[in-house]
Amino acid sequence: MDIHPLLQAIRDNIAKIMIGKQHVVDLLLIALLSRGHVLIEDVPGVGKTTLAQAFARSLNLSYNRIQFTPDVLPSDITGFNLFSLQHGNMEFIPGAIMSQIVLADEINRSSPKTQSSLLEVMEERQVTVDGVSRPVPQPFMVLATQNPIEYTGTFPLPEAQLDRFILRTHLDYPNHIEELAILERHRHPPQLSDLQPVADRDDITNLQQRTDDIIVSDPVLEYIARIAEKTRIHEALVLGMSPRASIALMQAARARAVLLSRSFVTPDDIQALAQPVLLHRLVLRPEEVKNRHSAAKILIDLIGSIPVPAVR
Repeated sequence: MDIHPLLQAIRDNIAKIMIGKQHVVDLLLIALLSRGHVLIEDVPGVGKTTLAQAFARSLNLSYNRIQFTPDVLPSDITGFNLFSLQHGNMEFIPGAIMSQIVLADEINRSSPKTQSSLLEVMEERQVTVDGVSRPVPQPFMVLATQNPIEYTGTFPLPEAQLDRFILRTHLDYPNHIEELAILERHRHPPQLSDLQPVADRDDITNLQQRTDDIIVSDPVLEYIARIAEKTRIHEALVLGMSPRASIALMQAARARAVLLSRSFVTPDDIQALAQPVLLHRLVLRPEEVKNRHSAAKILIDLIGSIPVPAVR
């Protein structure tokens, strides 16, 4: 697979800490180049936090981890104003969101009010406190995690929150060979603090600008639009693709083209990213859930029913 040398360097650097998971790293890179956010849904202990830390260190970006619990307040995330006795005025105390890479760990363990404090910053890259808006550092990316198995004490993410994530992915358990490699490596475990950056803010900004320049032909735009329309009228779906989802699919496809050293998007890019970009946005009718029908199977069949455009 062709890949930009800088992106390959990031991959290789993360591999010093993480065994396998190259496909997940690629999705994180796609989200980063698209200026998007990622929801990582998986069981505890598979390396979600380690991956986020290695990702931030490789890029030499500031990193903050927010451990979401029921007692976390919106002001803990966005920041708050506090009267300063020394200066005799109100001073802004930045919240944990004021970082370039933010790990929202177990995001579904916080209340809906606290979850909603992320809506503005994920969409507009700013926080508003007492009527004053402040931009967050750029580039900015939220990596959120949640445990799909444990439901006690959790608050499901509403559709408006899910729609803010450009894609959702899973780490999954390692295979046998990867498990052995993990055990071998942890005889003398590598230290995250020893991981050196291989990119910086300017590198990421340049790659994001290159992503914006990737060509999306009219047939590909038509292909995305047809997929969106089909999801909105599909009898098994209560909620189909929003216009934000269509834009997300286009932007993610552009980033995949950069990873593959192409100057244009192909239908293959759309098909490869349809599930990570769209599945968390589609809502099945209750009877479909009861009959154990899956959104993935519906999406595969739906896309398969649409003629693939020829792109030159």
